[in-house]
Amino acid sequence: MVKSPIGRMVAGNGLFYPIIGFASCVAFIYLSFGDLWVNYHKEPKLSFVERNGSHFMVDGRVFYVNGWNSYWLMDHAVDEYSRPRIKAMLQAGAKMGLTVCRTWAFNDGAYNALQISPGRFDERVFKALDHVIAEAGQHGIRLLLSLVNNLQAYGGKTQYVKWAWEEGVGLSASNDSFFFDPSIRHYFKNYVKTVLTRKNTITGVQYRDDPTIFAWELINEPRCITDASGDTLQDWIEEMSTFVKSIDKKHLLTVGLEGFYGPKSPKRLTVNPEWWASELGSDFIRNSKLSTVDFASVHIYPDHWSHEQELEDKLKFVSKWMLSHIEDGDNELKKPVTFTEFGLSNENKGFEPSHRDKFFKTVFDIMYKSAKKKRSGAGSFTWQFFVGGMEEYNDEFGFVPWERPETYKLITEHACRLARIQGVLPSQKGYLKELCLQRR
Repeated sequence: MVKSPIGRMVAGNGLFYPIIGFASCVAFIYLSFGDLWVNYHKEPKLSFVERNGSHFMVDGRVFYVNGWNSYWLMDHAVDEYSRPRIKAMLQAGAKMGLTVCRTWAFNDGAYNALQISPGRFDERVFKALDHVIAEAGQHGIRLLLSLVNNLQAYGGKTQYVKWAWEEGVGLSASNDSFFFDPSIRHYFKNYVKTVLTRKNTITGVQYRDDPTIFAWELINEPRCITDASGDTLQDWIEEMSTFVKSIDKKHLLTVGLEGFYGPKSPKRLTVNPEWWASELGSDFIRNSKLSTVDFASVHIYPDHWSHEQELEDKLKFVSKWMLSHIEDGDNELKKPVTFTEFGLSNENKGFEPSHRDKFFKTVFDIMYKSAKKKRSGAGSFTWQFFVGGMEEYNDEFGFVPWERPETYKLITEHACRLARIQGVLPSQKGYLKELCLQRR
């Protein structure tokens, strides 16, 4: 056989076998890790989610959220032993056809605190949040990031008030002073600015420029019980939403409301779960109407909000509650409405997993009908998902979705139904086509 000029040259110089050895080594590496290389280059390119009236838009077409809550992602990304749970959860979400995960972008003054004290941050924990965002982007999952808690878990507004007292500047011992104390407002604004302008150490992208982030949420479940009129909370929302928008004009913003109607709303008597719901200092319509708020948020916890014992009565309330808020989005707000938490407790008397399936089906069916009719119901987020081995972090609502086939099927079927309306997103193509073909 006649050698090529290159063959004669390398053989003549004694380089033939070393080159063959090197080529074999490259081939081995590719065969061993080729799928990782391919996955890296196939990382879905995400676009910013925008709003057009009462709809979310992605790349010029309507976008409906099929989402879930895993509040624990940043906390578990801090330590090496628990970090693999983040990839496992996000990958599982993508395989189920889910599109957005809601999670905490805060941990104030507690174990694994992101903000150790006002203006002091733990870089180790910030890098954990970097990891969560980068990992989500690799799996085509967007994130709804909440910035502070009304509750005491992970610090919350109580921690901010404590800091103000420790520094001798606090105006009141009430944790509602979080909303009106000028020093605390300054603390929170500094926190918000630090997070929004953070440059991700993995991707090199500032958070405010990263389309992996679906939206910001000001506060989880705000209540200001010391001012039932709602004026204090309304002033805070107005100031903080304006501040966020002054730093980040690319991302959408929501408040984080539970959806209760306030003392001046006629719906307080006909839709609220019970009388107390109008006296919490929040008002769904008033709080959500601000021009700096892009979409409305609502939670659904029929068993925690009402004394009704029968499942059918709870499901009737869920339907009424959801349809009322979708109606508000259509007629009053002209904005998308998202149900950012919905859950059914396993501590209910006579609880069966099938009860939760019926509850989920009720939520999903209403969301699907809203999408089909092009109404303002723009998405829902299950509370909450875990991966195996996290039982000690669970509450009465959490579960591992793939451990119960019936529930898993409900979630994935909803993803396929939405895909038939909006089309398959570029970030979903790998998993969703296969998933939905199986459903036919």
